[in-house]
Amino acid sequence: MLPELFSIGSFTVYSYGLMIAIGVISAVWLADKWAVDMGVAEDGFMFMLGIYSVIGGFLGSKILFWITILPDIIANPSVIIKNFVNGFVVYGGLIGGILTAMVYCKIKKADFLACFDIAAPVIALAQFFGRIGCFLAGCCYGQHTESRFGVVFEKSLYAPVGEKLFPIQLVSALLNLLNFLFLTYLLKKVKLKKGVVGAAYIITYSIGRFILEFFRGDMERGAVGILSTSQFISIFTVVIGGALLIRLLYYTGEEKK
Repeated sequence: MLPELFSIGSFTVYSYGLMIAIGVISAVWLADKWAVDMGVAEDGFMFMLGIYSVIGGFLGSKILFWITILPDIIANPSVIIKNFVNGFVVYGGLIGGILTAMVYCKIKKADFLACFDIAAPVIALAQFFGRIGCFLAGCCYGQHTESRFGVVFEKSLYAPVGEKLFPIQLVSALLNLLNFLFLTYLLKKVKLKKGVVGAAYIITYSIGRFILEFFRGDMERGAVGILSTSQFISIFTVVIGGALLIRLLYYTGEEKK
């Protein structure tokens, strides 16, 4: 749609990168503010946690992407360098970001579950902006469709140009925005045990991602049998999220203050 917003000399502002930046900045700022307001952490803690988690998420998303194209890498190792800037798997980013946050909280002796509750809604918000960026860039595109709601990309390095495609990026963006509102309501309005909001995010995202994958057209991301890589991972993450939710609700007695 609009992969490049504008250029100043040799400097080009890309829509995908800009939307990712807006999403990360918004998420980190909001998480830091909420953590202070709710007495979970001091000013600046969630900011640093967010920065480290973004780095861990970037590495995780790249590693999982490289795993999906492992045969190509074995055949030609230079593929790693060629795909260093492009090519990410969101699930790898989530896993990498969460693991990084767990390590950071352990080092700083912070309550990870309380921090995860605050982070969950803003992660969904960041994903909302990210999917808008995907739509503008034409990546993560949908399947061919004859529906009147289909979109045609005239400029894209990723999506088939001139073909009517299901606007999966916009649907995903909308669902992420709704998830942000839902999780924010749980966090702010409902008295829940620590970790429940985080577990709810894992479940809602996993179910949504599993369903949306049926409408994706960029299947070069890899597959496990009849399922895409993300669908295969979704099965495990929804089980993990469900198990965590059950444990928190029925096997722990401490409520979030």
